[in-house]
Amino acid sequence: MPIYKLLWSARVYDVSSPTPSCEHQKSLNPSPASYSVRFVKENIMSQESTQQRISAWAVTGIGEIVPGDQLGDVIVEACRNAPNGPLQDGDVLVVTQKIVSKAEGRMVEIDPDDPLSHKVLVEQEGVRVVRRRGDLIITETEHGFICANSGIDLSNVERGWAALLPVDSDRSARRIRDIIRAKLGVSVGIIVSDTFGRPWRKGLTDVAIGVAGVAAVLDLRGTPDALGRMMQVTEVCIADEVACAAELVMGKSNGVPVAVVRGLDPLWMRESSMREIVRPPQEDLFR
Repeated sequence: MPIYKLLWSARVYDVSSPTPSCEHQKSLNPSPASYSVRFVKENIMSQESTQQRISAWAVTGIGEIVPGDQLGDVIVEACRNAPNGPLQDGDVLVVTQKIVSKAEGRMVEIDPDDPLSHKVLVEQEGVRVVRRRGDLIITETEHGFICANSGIDLSNVERGWAALLPVDSDRSARRIRDIIRAKLGVSVGIIVSDTFGRPWRKGLTDVAIGVAGVAAVLDLRGTPDALGRMMQVTEVCIADEVACAAELVMGKSNGVPVAVVRGLDPLWMRESSMREIVRPPQEDLFR
């Protein structure tokens, strides 16, 4: 059976081992600016052990983004002297929605003294109200996303402002990818990420809302599993998994809006779109 390990700095944590003590964790004193994460999958079913190493690290040095900034240029400068070396072919950069929205001018002024002043924007940005309970509204957006408050966010923005989702996050991702390729001559993937809640499960997680140059979904239907049986329904959302890995090193309140993920299968580096991820209404059992 596969064994998954999490390598944190120079230490190795096997998920089958007991969790390190609280005191030991405190001694590590990690911060997104100072550590990277490596996920290692070891296949011990075969005589020849194979490893696929996936590393993720935060990109620091990105200042406040304002409307009109070209994020590709900003990221190139921030990565130029990165401690993990220059960007390489096959790297994937995960860029948070917040700085994309800021750069594209998707910021709307609201009443800072009215905690519900952004609710009118929720109605405007949504195409359908899915559920409503008190002040909480779950909507469907023009993109097809089902999320709280039409994806409108008040966190990590100046008081009195609200951040709307980018109009076309795939286009935003392509623009960043094209600038990096023109400036550095490397082919990278770009994922625009946002934080969503999940039905039936507590806790937020980062997901992809825009992709360029990396697979959104890996279709494993018709391929054999570890025991040789053909998989019938397995489609892996690679873009969401990479967005989650990047969030581990960016954090929620550290002011780090970009991360690099290295080591993905080269076969995953292809053109794709969020249309691969959004489930069509005719396939949705809950509409």
